[in-house]
Amino acid sequence: MRIPLAKYGIRELIIFGIPCVVGLGLSIALFSWIVPVPVFVLSFLLNFFRDPDRKVPQGAELVIAPADGTVSHIIPVFEDHYLKCDATKISIFMSVLNVHVNRVPVHGRVEYIKHTNGKFLDARDDECFRCNENNVMGLSLIGSRVRIAVKQIAGRIAKRIVCACKVGDVFEQGQRFGMIKFGSRVEVFIPNSVKFEVLVKVGEKVTAGKTVLGRMHSI
Repeated sequence: MRIPLAKYGIRELIIFGIPCVVGLGLSIALFSWIVPVPVFVLSFLLNFFRDPDRKVPQGAELVIAPADGTVSHIIPVFEDHYLKCDATKISIFMSVLNVHVNRVPVHGRVEYIKHTNGKFLDARDDECFRCNENNVMGLSLIGSRVRIAVKQIAGRIAKRIVCACKVGDVFEQGQRFGMIKFGSRVEVFIPNSVKFEVLVKVGEKVTAGKTVLGRMHSI
């Protein structure tokens, strides 16, 4: 049975996976008591970089979860990178056990991308969204003047943010656009100028490309 793996993790799978396979073979042949070590590392890699297909809900008014994880915040903020206005922020904390491939929450065109270097505080820390390395992507909904922002934030273990897109790219709702490697946080910003109905709550588990975070009215 084929294990669906993220294309963004090919480098890590080769660098760490091949030694694990070789080590597993050698340990089976020479040191059977070491077998659990390469098995654990290989299992972790395959689990972390898995990329299952998802049946994505469709609807121009829907905002789909960009990440697997747990909703940690739903709060009013001022988004000062792309929207430059008051907005509702929905934060999703991703543990190392979650699928880490990120998906576009709406059918839209990329208008803005900004990567900012920073610290690597724990992704559950309230200060991480201000201080940590991050990447902001601004999207303009196709067929509408509505704009939203998606922010990928590195965590304590995460050291690399992948945003595989450029300004001008058009994404379908739920399409893959990147990932954050080894624990992280993803945030969605909806401007207050849009009548937005939040359909999730803090503490709720969500699935990228599947869970509806909220519904925009009169867009």
